[in-house]
Amino acid sequence: MAHPIMFHEDDPLLARVRQIALGLPEADEKVSHGRPTFFTQKVFCYFGGSVRADDEWVAHDAAIMVRPDPADDPALRQDPRFWVPAYLGPSGWLGIDLDEETDWQEIAELIDASYRVTAPRRLVRELDGR
Repeated sequence: MAHPIMFHEDDPLLARVRQIALGLPEADEKVSHGRPTFFTQKVFCYFGGSVRADDEWVAHDAAIMVRPDPADDPALRQDPRFWVPAYLGPSGWLGIDLDEETDWQEIAELIDASYRVTAPRRLVRELDGR
């Protein structure tokens, strides 16, 4: 059974995330589990996610999920803005909500770090060469 689509194509927050994510070398987008997913050979960013709290699913539809730089991970886990997503959390993923107050420089840095953690080395070298 296919997952329902859990985003709006004209979402301005998604447009900003797309601009950042698709600006990275060989990045592409697909819909996976009903959400926009950005990848090279591996996924480096999801738009939207959820957490499991008290046996209930809590959706974070206006959010990104990323794999943080290992050096930054402990500090991010102490920041109350970040949450551990269902299913992906045990693999090191973190989520952060997006809204009109979002610091887009910070979001770009988080997406960049996640890309560097997941992308092939040749693509990271290409990114460094820009």
